[in-house]
Amino acid sequence: MKHIKILSVLFISSILFASCEEEIMEWEERPENERVTTADLPLELEEKISRYEPLKTYSDYVLGAGIILDLYMNNETYRSIVDENFDEVTVGYAMKHGAMVNSEGEINFGPIDDFIALTNQAEVDVYGHTLVWHANQNASYLNGLIAPTVIPGSSGASALDISGLQDGSFDGWARNNPGAGITIAEDEGLTDDSQAIQLTAGSGSAEPYDLQLATSEIPVVEWHEYEVSFYIRSDQPGQGRISFSGLENNYPYQDWYGTGGEYTEAFETTSQWQQVKFTVNDFADTSFNLSFDLGYVPDVTYYIDVNNISVVDLDADAETVNLITNSDFEGGNLDGWTGHGNESTRSVSAEGAGYGDTGYAMILTNPTEAQLYEAQQVFTLDEPLEEGTEYTISFYVKADVPATMQVQLQNVDYAADYSGGIEVGTNWQQVVRTMTPTTADRTKFVFDFGQTATTFYIDDVVLTSGEVATGTGPVIIEMSDEEKAEIIGAAMEDWVVSMVTRYTSEVTAWDVVNEPMREGGSLRDGNVTDLASDDFYWQKYLGKDYAVTAFNLAREHAEPSDVLFINDYNLEASMAKLDGLIEYVQYIESQGATVDGIGTQMHVTLNTSRDNIVEMFQKMAATGKIIKVSELDVRLGTASPTTAQLAEQADMYQFIVDSYNEYIPSSQQYGITIWNISDNPNEHEFWLPDESPNLWDADYERKHAYKGVADGLAGRDVSEDFTGELE
Repeated sequence: MKHIKILSVLFISSILFASCEEEIMEWEERPENERVTTADLPLELEEKISRYEPLKTYSDYVLGAGIILDLYMNNETYRSIVDENFDEVTVGYAMKHGAMVNSEGEINFGPIDDFIALTNQAEVDVYGHTLVWHANQNASYLNGLIAPTVIPGSSGASALDISGLQDGSFDGWARNNPGAGITIAEDEGLTDDSQAIQLTAGSGSAEPYDLQLATSEIPVVEWHEYEVSFYIRSDQPGQGRISFSGLENNYPYQDWYGTGGEYTEAFETTSQWQQVKFTVNDFADTSFNLSFDLGYVPDVTYYIDVNNISVVDLDADAETVNLITNSDFEGGNLDGWTGHGNESTRSVSAEGAGYGDTGYAMILTNPTEAQLYEAQQVFTLDEPLEEGTEYTISFYVKADVPATMQVQLQNVDYAADYSGGIEVGTNWQQVVRTMTPTTADRTKFVFDFGQTATTFYIDDVVLTSGEVATGTGPVIIEMSDEEKAEIIGAAMEDWVVSMVTRYTSEVTAWDVVNEPMREGGSLRDGNVTDLASDDFYWQKYLGKDYAVTAFNLAREHAEPSDVLFINDYNLEASMAKLDGLIEYVQYIESQGATVDGIGTQMHVTLNTSRDNIVEMFQKMAATGKIIKVSELDVRLGTASPTTAQLAEQADMYQFIVDSYNEYIPSSQQYGITIWNISDNPNEHEFWLPDESPNLWDADYERKHAYKGVADGLAGRDVSEDFTGELE
């Protein structure tokens, strides 16, 4: 602003004409020391603020800004403010696990590479935010790594009688060659409390029939095809084959593909459960049996899960008339299905992602929480359902996070009968409900899925007035805690090492561990029931030492001069939380890792205790660590602040900067990062919407807070040097 206020000019005139009421003024030359010049004119606040230099001009340490990558890349006004005023930038989201890691665990470095190339041109440094945090993760990918193995049940009712195994009598079964023993072992099946047939080959075993167990007679229908399925493992690498009696060709047994792609009569076994599944149809009579031949390798003990040995007639007459004609999505499409609401999306999975890791599944994604009915997937039936007839509804479903859905039977005017809420977990489960239409006009089958922000996977949808053929249910095998820790530890190592190694020349400081503490000062353990869809707690699987590992990994792959931080929020509000964080830093270092610095976020209000702020800085300084204010903003509770509120905001900003300068020794000062640039709504879609917490207003004009920060950095009121002369 380069003008002189009219009020000031009138003030001069009033001096010059003070004694000339009706008389004609006689002009005279004033003494030099009594003259009023433009330099003496008082400056308005707006004029003062406009004359300040860029903020970093006044700082002796790193002055940073928390920014939004897309705005920096595409908004020239935004980028020029950042480049002119700040030494360093912290990307609010785009460098986090959730933004960079895809569903296969691959890291997309492209956007950050482009961003760093642009900051290099401006000679602005990039701060690494953040490596290990519980939020903003690709939780779906990480949870998938440790998801239990879901073993599908048989395709229908089994024709094989296993009661002689279940009671341990082996009635109907023949231990033709028991080797070193064939018994029933409790708690050795697929699940911890299930049975297995335990078969041990003798020390001299060499031929497959040296250890042989034959099933009871299995009734069959001529020309029908039967699916044989069982699960097997061994205490050391072994081999097995299946032989038969009652087939047209009992030999050459059952052929398998070998490791080189060749046909071989034997399948391999390991310590991991594997499913053996095949079909037979060349029956010579009305029954047959099969034999497990496991004598190839001496001294091997095999386990076959009892409850999952099945022989199913695949050509049996269908007992279920399914009114959902595109029920298993095996065509790779959603023919017959339509959907809408809440910006939800629908698609078909890749092959192999359906229930039981076979075929296809329907994928429904609801991006934000809403009412159940606000996101729907609809199948229109060929004919209306019968009023008063009980229908059975069945489908398999899982979700990325625990969620709720429901089913409607609806007419064209949206009147409906409802199933009520259906709780969905993260593992495949079969849902079976019965519903009775109250009118004769129900022509739509509807999934309501708007309540939970998540992605649902749905397969094998059945709507029938008959019984649903379910076969045997799926078996779910959980990984052990040790297995989960190993897998998640490897995933964290890959992420940390990949990021630090990729940007070792570009990023010289990192938030290695972010927000590890609860409000009361205890360490987060990850045992949380209300997880957000992108929450994943590394510490739930890796324990208290997860941060020790993270700092060791970062230090190993960073430059020796790089500064590695631990960071948390509300430290000025809770001394207990601050004390807990300091104690945790001491623990991390007692385990051999090094923490260079502690970051305090400082998302504060006008009412935040100033005494607490001082105490926080004093305690942090006493640690001897490098101290950073990592995410500073001052919220006002409104997007339309008054002049008085703006002045109070400026005063709070200056108080924080002054306190940092006073209580943190210069040798421990890393710097201060202001979180976001302006009050423009584009910067506050996800953080403090309808607020005004920043140094520039919504039109990118400097606010009173700009002066507060600049004066704090400079250690004085910079505007006292300004005069009323035009610039």
